[in-house]
Amino acid sequence: MSAIPQQVLNNHKAAVDTLVAYQSTLFSGFEKLVDLNLKVLRASLEEAAQTSQQVTELKDGQDAVAFSSALVQPGAEKALAYSKHVYDIVAGVQNELVQLTDERIAAGQKNLTDAVEQLSKNAPAGSESAVALLKSSLATANSTYDSISKAAKQAAEVAETNLNAAANATFKAASDAADVATKAAPRSRRAA
Repeated sequence: MSAIPQQVLNNHKAAVDTLVAYQSTLFSGFEKLVDLNLKVLRASLEEAAQTSQQVTELKDGQDAVAFSSALVQPGAEKALAYSKHVYDIVAGVQNELVQLTDERIAAGQKNLTDAVEQLSKNAPAGSESAVALLKSSLATANSTYDSISKAAKQAAEVAETNLNAAANATFKAASDAADVATKAAPRSRRAA
C-alpha cells in the first residue's frame, strides 16, 4: 500500500477515535448529571417526608414562623451545593473536550509540518524561497493558535473565578437573610 492511502486511512481512524472519545466524554458527563439529579431527588423526597412530619408537630403561628425561617438557610445551601456540583460536572466535561481538541489539533499540526518537510525535500531547485515562506507561514499560524488558545484558557479561568465569587456572594446574602429572618422570629413572638 502506498504512503498516501495509508495516511488517509490513519487520518480517518484518528478522526473516528476522536469522535468516539468526544461521545464517551459527553455520555460520561450526562451520566454524572443523571446520577446527581437522582441523588438530589431521593434526598428531597426524604427531606419532604421529614419536614411534613415536623409541620404536624407545630403548635402555633410563632412556631410556624420559626420553622419556616429555619428552612431558608439549609435550602440556600443545598441550592448552592447543587449548582456547584452541576458546574463541576460541566467544567470537567468541557476540560476533557478541550484536551481532546488540543490533542487533535496538535496531531494535525504535526501532520502538516511533516507534509511541508516532505514537500521541501522534494521541491524542485529554485523553490527554496517558496518553501521558506510556507514554513514561515506555518510557524506563524502555529504561534497564533497557541496565543489564542492561551488567551481562551485565561479567559475561562477568569470566568470561573468570577462565577465562584458570585456564588459565594449569593450564598453569603442568603445566609445573612436567613440570619435576619431567624432573629426576627423571636421578636414577632414577643410582639404577639
